[in-house]
Amino acid sequence: MTRGSGDLDRRVTLERYGVTRDEWNNPIEGWLPIATVWASKHDISDTERLHGAEVGSTLTTRFVIRWSKTVTDFNTKDRLVCEGLEYGVVGVKELGRRQYLEITAAARSDLFNPTPEP
Repeated sequence: MTRGSGDLDRRVTLERYGVTRDEWNNPIEGWLPIATVWASKHDISDTERLHGAEVGSTLTTRFVIRWSKTVTDFNTKDRLVCEGLEYGVVGVKELGRRQYLEITAAARSDLFNPTPEP
């Protein structure tokens, strides 16, 4: 499997839920960055669902990143952030022998709230 560096054209942040400490050593729970890497992004499907009186929209996307020791244990308990949208990880598989990771992830696109630019 050959991929050029031009295929990895999106900057994504891989995050894991965990606990860190503030300056007074109090625990703070939240999403902590594992790595910020280059990725390719391919939207697979989008769905709209009516649940109760609420309409929800889900976007399923496949990302490919370079394999590294930093991301080798990235899994379905983690999340990925791309262009302000938070994706829950559905699946992760290795492509080639330690060449790439393919991450399938889903995001609620109706909850997208980009940071306003000044």
